Amino acid sequence: MLKAGIVGLPNVGKSTLFNALTRSRKAEAANYPFCTIDPNVGVVVVPDERAYVLQKIAKTSVVVPAAIEFVDIAGLVAGASKGEGLGNQFLANIREVDAIVQVVRCFEDNDIIHTMGGVDPVRDIEVITTELVLADLDSVTKRIDKTQKKAKSGDKDAIIEVTLLQKLEPHLNSGKTANTLVATPEEVALMKGFQLLTAKPVLFACNVAESDLATAEQNPFVQKVAEFVRTHHDAAYVPISAKIESELIDLPADEAKAFLKDLGVDDSGVSSLIKGTYGLLGLMTYFTAGE
Repeated sequence: MLKAGIVGLPNVGKSTLFNALTRSRKAEAANYPFCTIDPNVGVVVVPDERAYVLQKIAKTSVVVPAAIEFVDIAGLVAGASKGEGLGNQFLANIREVDAIVQVVRCFEDNDIIHTMGGVDPVRDIEVITTELVLADLDSVTKRIDKTQKKAKSGDKDAIIEVTLLQKLEPHLNSGKTANTLVATPEEVALMKGFQLLTAKPVLFACNVAESDLATAEQNPFVQKVAEFVRTHHDAAYVPISAKIESELIDLPADEAKAFLKDLGVDDSGVSSLIKGTYGLLGLMTYFTAGE
């Protein structure tokens, strides 16, 4: 099963979002950095009403929905690529996932500590991106040194690999992510073998306050994220209120729906985030039906 890692700075709502996505309380959510140390893992069903329409047509009693795995990873801090905080462990955990859901804080709350001193989602994205790029740059530099020896001996595969690595090195050195490198399909396929952190597809989850959910697109923090990720990451974003969703965990479906309706929305964003992550992983649904 493919995995998506939930990442972000400490205290942005990662564990709260994980609990909302998995409809559980597996992850501890507390107001202090590094509340999460060991990754929490949960399997999430991908919402798809088409399956239930087909269930009626096929007259079957069983529906097996598509599912993906979410991993709640410890918060990252500046300097993680050099081992600060839980840096090495954090980076190793990201390396094991297939896609990244980066949670960015888009709400003000004086009662919740922000490790960077204030709310600025673009700065937060840049901090995390910088650490991942630095980790990748270190990996690429080491790989060049290793592969050049083979290339000098005339190894054709090594020559092709070194050419790509030497194209990647200045790109990363300029602060850009590997997934924004202009590359041929063959180079993209080869790059997968490098296991670069910034080559993984990314989706940004804009965690907003309950009061902003109905008008999330007008939230100035969300607007900044939207403009930044389109320009620098060519990625999508999803506004979501992790706090609201976590409060709905124990409610029956009809009560949860009524609660959201009172807030002026049909969904806090969890369904959109799950569907977005499913697409991010490159997955596609094929339906089979019968007794």
